[in-house]
Amino acid sequence: MSTTKPLLTTLAAACALAVPALAQARQVTLTTQLKNYGGDGAYLAVYLTDPKGAYAGTLWVAGGKAKYYKHLADWNRLSASDSKRLQGVTGASVGAGRTLKVTADLADALLDAGYEIRIDAAAEDMRDSPSEIRVPLSTAQAGKPQAGKQYIQAFSYQLK
Repeated sequence: MSTTKPLLTTLAAACALAVPALAQARQVTLTTQLKNYGGDGAYLAVYLTDPKGAYAGTLWVAGGKAKYYKHLADWNRLSASDSKRLQGVTGASVGAGRTLKVTADLADALLDAGYEIRIDAAAEDMRDSPSEIRVPLSTAQAGKPQAGKQYIQAFSYQLK
């Protein structure tokens, strides 16, 4: 018993030092510049997927009317079982030619671990664009603009 207590004390101290390192978060600023596509404001869903392509969380949803979320097809399908997917992460739709800039806190463990930032886009009376953007969440990709397929002129993110 006497050898167990020092071992448990050492193990507890090591865990106390390691756990905060695992829980470190980094601020990420996401910038999405829309094209002048000639339509109404776009709905955007900015979300993360894990290395296997499964939904890992919603970072931001631009557009406040839930009845239109079905047009953000990949995000809507992947996140459907996440009852908290919209808590504190929604804002107005984004007009053509405008820029959406949001900041999120992401765990350091997600960087360079195979996660992707994805953006689905849709605009009223226009074609939906699921997975308009798919970009690795990595230190190497940070700051590099990525062109979208239909509505997004450029997307980039900065790590702080």
